[in-house]
Parts: sequence; structure tokens; C-alpha cells
Amino acid sequence: MKSPVGRLLLVGDDCGLRLVSFENSKRAAAVEPGWKQDESPLVEAVRQLKAYFGGERKEFDLPLSPQGTHFQLEVWRSLRTIPYGETISYGQLAERIGNPKAVRAVGLANACNPMPIIIPCHRVIGSDGSLTGFGGGLANKKKLLDLENKQMSLL
Repeated sequence: MKSPVGRLLLVGDDCGLRLVSFENSKRAAAVEPGWKQDESPLVEAVRQLKAYFGGERKEFDLPLSPQGTHFQLEVWRSLRTIPYGETISYGQLAERIGNPKAVRAVGLANACNPMPIIIPCHRVIGSDGSLTGFGGGLANKKKLLDLENKQMSLL
């Protein structure tokens, strides 16, 4: 789908959405041989993403099927609790999952997030407030945070 942060590849199966990938990213997902192009199961995901980019949606209500380790899944669940328009540091995220010494591991799990935007890893920043690491690129991370901050300032 086209978006303000570039083209996104959405991948899902019977269990739900599995992947959101930035087409122009260094870490862009390659289309796998067994995949088939069928937009019908992803209509709701596209609708909700368009509403998010249009400032009409702050949370996503989609069946998700992320694949990862127990630790990664725990980090990704915690990412979904970061409120729209807010940011936290990697250290704060590590504390939220009850493992304050796991800052680097949290960063790595964040970097492996298979569904950026939907699972809002862009809301995690450096402890000094700097924008750090984002699979879609720092310019896109800034765009997403600016979008959310702009919408919050209208309230």
C-alpha cells in the first residue's frame, strides 16, 4: 500500500497480520515463493492504516500473528501499551517488562518488530531524547512521531 512513509508490504495469513515492511528500507522483506497476492484479507489493515495516517485512528484493532521468541513477544506486547503521541526510552521499556538490565536486548527485540506502526516501535527513543534505530529509517520515524504529535496538539 502507498503511505506517507513510502510503500508498505503487508503480509498476513488465517491467524492475522504477520508483517508490515517498508519497501525502501535496508531491511525490506523479500516476497517469499509461497506467498500469493490477495488484498481481500488485508482490507481492514489497509483501512486502519489509512485512518492512522489521516489522523483519525490512534490504536489498531486487528488480529495479529507476530512470530518471535518469548522475549520478543513480551517486548512487542509492551510496545502496544505506549500511548499514541508519547515516547519512552529503551531503558523504560526494559523496566516495563520487569528486566531493567535488558536494555540492549530490548533494543534488539524492538529492531526485530515485524509490524512497525501497528506495533509502535517508533515510539521508543534514546534516553537522551534522540531518535535512534528504526527499520523504516529515522526520517520515517520522525514523520510518524510528528504525525502523532500534530494530532495530539489538536486535542
